[in-house]
Order: sequence, then C-alpha cells, then structure tokens
Amino acid sequence: MMLRISKLTDYATVILGYIASADSNEMHSATEIANSTGIASPTVSKLLKLLAKGRVLRSVRGVKGGYFLSRPPEDISVADVISAVEGPIAVTECSLSEDNCEQFAACNLSTHWGKINSVIQAALESVTLADMIEPVEISIPIESLYSNSTVRGEQ
Repeated sequence: MMLRISKLTDYATVILGYIASADSNEMHSATEIANSTGIASPTVSKLLKLLAKGRVLRSVRGVKGGYFLSRPPEDISVADVISAVEGPIAVTECSLSEDNCEQFAACNLSTHWGKINSVIQAALESVTLADMIEPVEISIPIESLYSNSTVRGEQ
C-alpha cells in the first residue's frame, strides 16, 4: 500500500496554482477555473467550496464575485490544502486520537506513529503554494544520457 493524497487534493493544488499564478487581487469564477484547468466543473465547484470552508480561499457572492486566495501563496502550505480537502493529516487512526483505535490500550507503537505523523506534518507545512508554482529547472549533464560503453565508442 502506498501513502498518497487523493485525486481531489491533486486537483485542488492545480486550481490553487492557477489562482496563485494570476493577479492576486483578481476574482476567479468556477467556470473560468474549470475551463482554464481542464478539471470538470462539478469537481471545481466542490473543491472551491472545500477550500473556502478550509480558509485557503475566500469567496465573494454576486455578479462580480468569485474566489481568491485568503492569503499570499507563501503563507499557504501544502498541509493547509490537504487538511481543507481531506481533513486532518494522520498516518494512522491513533495519530488523530486514541479513541479511533480499538487496539490503543494494548499497543506500544502509537508514540512512534505519532512521531512519524509529526514529521510528515512538518514536511507538508514546510512546502508552500508559492513553492509549488515555482518553475523547476532540471539540468541533466549530456554525458549521463549515454551509457559508458557508448561514450567510449564501444557497441
């Protein structure tokens, strides 16, 4: 089993990246976001509501209304986005509360899971929306594209 975020959270980061890349004072409608990102309109609407409820976005109703970031992209962490869409970050049930686990009284691993959960939480809090929209430059030395035998002229 792999530890992974849901597709909805992935889409939420795409939506937030789109909004963050535009003028920060500009309002964005659900239709505009759906058209620009290629994410289905019902999914965009659902995510915008979750992100507004989670205080990642703010919304304004009315003809000239729409959605905008609640704070600058450098102040919105990936943890904020995950929590808004999926709820509290927890690797195991006991990471949230001992009440969620029937085995808690007999288990001596919950402290360790709590430590792991804290490290993951801190890592997700250290990456911001500004980091996510920053272009990534990849440099691959040309020599590495060829195997050693090809570089030496051997076949």
